[in-house]
Amino acid sequence: MREAKERAAREGRTLSEVLADALRTGFVHASRRTNEPVELPTFDGGGVQRAVNLDDSAALLDLMERGD
Repeated sequence: MREAKERAAREGRTLSEVLADALRTGFVHASRRTNEPVELPTFDGGGVQRAVNLDDSAALLDLMERGD
């Protein structure tokens, strides 16, 4: 809000005008987004290791540091 107020003062506009422009810009950018799938690169790492508990961050760190 502070940034919007500073911008309004700097540009000689009302706070309402600055906020309305920001909303319009946000809606325009949102409407340009697509729901198309994104292709992510994959690497052959031999699959998931057995007995890996993804909820145990300490065990995961140990496993990653070992590099097995």
